Amino acid sequence: MKKHVIIVGGGFAGINLIKSLRNDSRFRVTLVDKNNYHFFPPLIYQVATSFIEASNISYPFRKLISKYDNIHFHMGNLLKVHSESKTIETDTGNLKYDYLVLALGTEPNFFGMENVKRYALPMKNIEEALYLRNYMLLNLEEAARNKDVKAAEKLQNVVIAGGGPTGVELAGMLAEMGRYIAEKEYPEIKLGLSNLYLIDTLPNLLSSMSEMAQETAYQTLEKLGVKILLNVSVKDYADGKVILSDGKTIPTETLIWTSGVIGREVPGLPEKSIDRGRRILVDGYNKVLGTENIYALGDICLQLTEKEYPKGHPQLAQVAIQQAKNLGNNFKRIEDEKVLNPFRYNNKGSMAIISKFNAVVDLPKFSFKGFIAWLTWLFIHILPLVGFRNKIRLALEWLRLFITNNPSIRLILYPKRNNTSK
Repeated sequence: MKKHVIIVGGGFAGINLIKSLRNDSRFRVTLVDKNNYHFFPPLIYQVATSFIEASNISYPFRKLISKYDNIHFHMGNLLKVHSESKTIETDTGNLKYDYLVLALGTEPNFFGMENVKRYALPMKNIEEALYLRNYMLLNLEEAARNKDVKAAEKLQNVVIAGGGPTGVELAGMLAEMGRYIAEKEYPEIKLGLSNLYLIDTLPNLLSSMSEMAQETAYQTLEKLGVKILLNVSVKDYADGKVILSDGKTIPTETLIWTSGVIGREVPGLPEKSIDRGRRILVDGYNKVLGTENIYALGDICLQLTEKEYPKGHPQLAQVAIQQAKNLGNNFKRIEDEKVLNPFRYNNKGSMAIISKFNAVVDLPKFSFKGFIAWLTWLFIHILPLVGFRNKIRLALEWLRLFITNNPSIRLILYPKRNNTSK
């Protein structure tokens, strides 16, 4: 009989596991996801800043799997794992599995700060990116109407918490948009009142990258007018003010949160299999500790078996992709009664775009920056996009936008729910 593989989560790990098992008649695969589309997280900030459309980085699951007879899709939200009966409970029904693969990824970590959780703007998915886009555009319109200097300054101040790649890329994009677009399209706004802050608790931006990358990011963003605050953290967000650990406050209506993640909760797993950051502990083959036939991949898992990574692998797309391919091969090896291959991470480097025509790239043996690094960033970020049409469309759109400095999708849209029941 076909083995039923349930994959929960259609991110990098889930999609690449599907690719490994497609058209293999020994497996029946069901992808479970609360959304009906796959999206490309590294470019989510460009959706939030009105630079590209959400459709440029998204692709429907059903269209993706339509040519594979052994792949199916179930739209639903995971509620609980029942390991004794080998079933999962979702809000749209229960499913029975032979192998369960958890690839749900992470969610924002607000470190117990309730006000920050309630009022800050995260940017982990398409919905949050579109909400952030609308929110900032509405603030600009209100600032254009507002004659009160203090109120206008508060509306125009933007605080980004988190100096990793997402925070740096977002700060660079917002700074350049202010330079090229705000001056032309919002003549009522006094730009001298606008301040863009980038805050991080560590002494350097891009702390996981090379010293060259860190210095380049700092110098470039500083030239663009970004106010960089290091060795300081957000402690609260109350009364329209960001309160910092050094006691200073910043009046703002916009606190964007890119300052840490935590694994998504999976009820039903043994307590001993959950570790720091709510990551799921797995063995060298990505099997969840203390379970049978349950596996975890990507950002949500914590694998401590590799000597080079005693604290676990970095939460990067390449780790998720490589783990998924290795697990897919191991599922086949189980069916063939062959010895399994433990996971070994091949570090292909990291990169970040800082501003127009300027990026930093860290490869295992050397680093580089500038225009060539920017082209490398574009090339690497187009290749993984699902769907040929998406790649061509995004490449052409990027070319036009970088030449003209004029993205034209700054639309404030209000999705309206129909009150009539089905």
